[in-house]
Amino acid sequence: MTPNHHAIAEQWVLLDNFYVESEVSADGHEWTMGAYASDFVERTWPVTYGGKGTQPKAPDQHVPVDDELADRYRLGYPSEGNYAIAAPKSGYLWDLAKAAGVTYHSYGEFVQNAAVVGEPGRARIEVLEGHFDPLFRSFDMDYPDVKRAARFLEELRRYEQLGELPRLIVLRLPNDHTIGTSPGKPTPQACVADNDQGLGMVLQGLSRSRFWSSMAVFVVEDDAQNGPDHVDAHRSVGLVAGPFVRRGAVVSTLYSTCSMLRTMELILGLPPMSQFDAAALPMWDVFQPVADPGGYELRAAQVSLTDVNAKTSWGAEESQRMDLSREDAADDLLLNEIVWRSVRGAGSPMPAPRRAAFVRALSDDDD
Repeated sequence: MTPNHHAIAEQWVLLDNFYVESEVSADGHEWTMGAYASDFVERTWPVTYGGKGTQPKAPDQHVPVDDELADRYRLGYPSEGNYAIAAPKSGYLWDLAKAAGVTYHSYGEFVQNAAVVGEPGRARIEVLEGHFDPLFRSFDMDYPDVKRAARFLEELRRYEQLGELPRLIVLRLPNDHTIGTSPGKPTPQACVADNDQGLGMVLQGLSRSRFWSSMAVFVVEDDAQNGPDHVDAHRSVGLVAGPFVRRGAVVSTLYSTCSMLRTMELILGLPPMSQFDAAALPMWDVFQPVADPGGYELRAAQVSLTDVNAKTSWGAEESQRMDLSREDAADDLLLNEIVWRSVRGAGSPMPAPRRAAFVRALSDDDD
């Protein structure tokens, strides 16, 4: 289902010890763009996730709830520019770029979709006004990632005509969230394969562009929530590609999202955003001193991108009852179980996630 993810890791670097700091998308997008999730985000997402906290409740249950009071006490998705109080004190990566005079652009990140496909969306935060593509569709599981990739490639051709590419580009490909086994919707395998094709299309286009010789491409999930693996619930996908990235290397250095951010900051000449990226280990082991200009060739999908779930699929009824129109509104453990059984078989229960701690032993006289 992921031939391009695998090919990128094999062609450049396989990061087998890479972790995210986040738990879910709500704090994940904050960590990914700000190297920090504010106290407001960390306190509110646990009570709003999986459909919790979205029903209007008055502080005194004996008091009738009118519409105005309901709006005051309804909790929503706390991240990605929905609340000003959620923003980190030092701002996001875009804020640093703006302050330093570094050109930047967002494709789908911190962007609110229009109600109708094809109409322009809007930026959720002021710093992105004039620095985002209103026609690039943000989170919408009914919209394929290959179409998002095609839209970006249109933009890339425009940049080549202009002769200048924004130095910082953030591009979002969300369809590996999947839609569970909702009847008539793409299967989990088709969703992930679509995501993989979109990534391969983007990287092939970038590597064939006039800007490739001085480019570094970083790929990360905002969180590992939709697939904790057999090592740790925070271990996740991390990919790096570019002319100055090592070829065919396995890098086992412990890196995280903040390591990736610190590396990007150093490349762009930006200061750190928080104590976490300031202290993070830059990804030195990923790079080589001499450029290898070889590009990337898209790998064809090995499964159908148009397969849809049957009405008899395991978890079909539960999937239909889920709110899959926005990030993480559904019960994540149940959705994981549905995806697992869709891939592994209806009779295969999902194993419990593993969680680990990193501990350093100190001598008795070490204060």
